[in-house]
Amino acid sequence: MKNLNLVHLNGLRALEAVGRLGSLQRAADELGVSVGAVSQQVIKAEGQLGRQIFERTPKGLVPRKAATDILPRLTEAFSLLSGAVAAARRHDDKLLTISVAPVFAARWLVHRLGGFSARHPEINLRMDATTRLIDPSASDIDLCIRVGKGHWPGVRSELILAQRVFPVCSPALARHLKVPSDLLDLPAVIDGHALFGWDVWLEPAGLGGRMLATRHVFNEASLCLDATIAGQGVMLAWQTLASHAVQTGQLVIPFGPWAPTGDGHYFVTTQTTRRTPAVEAFKTWLREELADDMRALESAFERSIRSRVPITPGQAPAL
Repeated sequence: MKNLNLVHLNGLRALEAVGRLGSLQRAADELGVSVGAVSQQVIKAEGQLGRQIFERTPKGLVPRKAATDILPRLTEAFSLLSGAVAAARRHDDKLLTISVAPVFAARWLVHRLGGFSARHPEINLRMDATTRLIDPSASDIDLCIRVGKGHWPGVRSELILAQRVFPVCSPALARHLKVPSDLLDLPAVIDGHALFGWDVWLEPAGLGGRMLATRHVFNEASLCLDATIAGQGVMLAWQTLASHAVQTGQLVIPFGPWAPTGDGHYFVTTQTTRRTPAVEAFKTWLREELADDMRALESAFERSIRSRVPITPGQAPAL
């Protein structure tokens, strides 16, 4: 620990931020100071360390080869410090703060939270609905739930549910559909922020290279779902988005398959997060709730298919 007496902490913070973020400007924005202040802190820290950490180039500061074993250690150290500060500021061990994407919260999670409260009345939940990937080590967030490939730097991710997509439409539109190619005659409701396109489903459905005409494009999946429920077209949806609407009969999944996108729902925590009873209780409950709901969704799909298309004995609908 005596080594820390040789270098000012603000200088180490500047070195770490510039190394991680790649520029003086981004480091200044994160640290809440001017670019000049960051530059001076870097120079001072390099002098105190007795070695040059960055090369000065026309494009900015570039880490020297000698810094490759220093900067990652600084990032790890400040992550631990940040986690310690967040833990010290926590006054209520019974409060569990969850960061979750708004569409997942609104369409799947919120109306199920009564079940969690009934099982764990001692735990109070606070929900932070945002699409940004919050750094749990730099906030009071206990647990994030995000959709992606799970390869976010500096965090630990645990797969909850692999994402699969399928077409959904209103029951009125579904009555006119006999084979998957009939979907090509329907207008498509498009989520402009989706990480996938219709080709993800059309290819495994035997319709590769074909296209649907676009009717509406929204920048929010929940709006797409509402437009689809209103009969304005067909949407390519995933399990947690469409589950409630399908099970209540507002929407129909007219055809399989359920095509994987390569993404999934993940629990995201810091790499150094302590496994608290509240976090583990929520994770266990959510996994069980998702598993039950997916079985119910698959059953609703099978019932819908059987009511519209004859199935020979031993043949199961494609999921």
